Amino acid sequence: MVGLGRMGANIVRRLMKNGHTCVVFDTNPDSIAELEKEGAVGATTLKEFVDKLEKPKAAWVMIPAAITEKVVMELADLMGEGDIIIDGGNSYFRDDRRRAGLLKPKGIHYIDCGTSGGVWGLERGYCLMIGGEKEPVQHLDPIFATIAPGEGDIEKTPGRPEGKGTAQNGYLHCGPNGAGHFVKMVHNGIEYGIMAAYAEGLDILAHANCDTKAQEVDAETAPSMHGDLDYELDLGEVTEVWRRGSVIASWLLDLTAISFVDDAKLDKFSGKVSDSGEGRWTIEAAIESATPAPVLTSALYQRFRSREESTIADKVCSAMRFQFGGHLEKK
Repeated sequence: MVGLGRMGANIVRRLMKNGHTCVVFDTNPDSIAELEKEGAVGATTLKEFVDKLEKPKAAWVMIPAAITEKVVMELADLMGEGDIIIDGGNSYFRDDRRRAGLLKPKGIHYIDCGTSGGVWGLERGYCLMIGGEKEPVQHLDPIFATIAPGEGDIEKTPGRPEGKGTAQNGYLHCGPNGAGHFVKMVHNGIEYGIMAAYAEGLDILAHANCDTKAQEVDAETAPSMHGDLDYELDLGEVTEVWRRGSVIASWLLDLTAISFVDDAKLDKFSGKVSDSGEGRWTIEAAIESATPAPVLTSALYQRFRSREESTIADKVCSAMRFQFGGHLEKK
């Protein structure tokens, strides 16, 4: 594992917990030392890292997309024919295709692996969306099967044939190079839309007491339509009841309820919601393929707007991002 941040370190822990031996590298020596104490094999340079791997060498890169290319190419210079580089971050799928082409003459396999699970993945497992050649993906199957959640206690999909692939275990070989990150990209675009829907609904509930407050009386202010919006609603309790049997129940709703327990007014969030690229790329793909995506597009634009003026909706989105991924607001 190259990159021992929020997700990289916990993927290593999940692998070691289930009997795998892991070599780890990070630019922060404290991160290496911490995992060495837990049984990992540490390396202080990329060369030492590669030297400690056994053939065929498999290196999982879990770092920000902005520096992934540099590290992947440095690894490629140290690795040889039959070795495998896995990019588990949120890279652009077209970069995956290009990188795979650059590594092919060296005989090095490149695997893109969209990884979802955030800071909860150590316990819950990570949903994996994989792209690349069939043979190296099959070779890595024990790794993917360990990192993924497994069937767990989720009910089987009615009518799904027995033994059809690995999707029911939480990981899927989606197709050739780039396919894994393409599926993860759209996954994140959908995530934007779901988060925005919850956030906007809760914002309406938060303002359901508007007729109890003094309103401006002038030609530029629309008067109250009926004068009877006088509900003081507890958003924490509303999200809690929605979790129980509602058709809009979901893990994101669970995380929203946790957020309101921690901070009933979400005062520790400014409401400035970041986007790390996948939502933009999803909309670009929608435009290229002439696929209507008004909800996802609007959710992306809402994030842009949030950086100028904050609302409860923006704070809800920030709170959910912190709960599922440990994402901190950009100051």
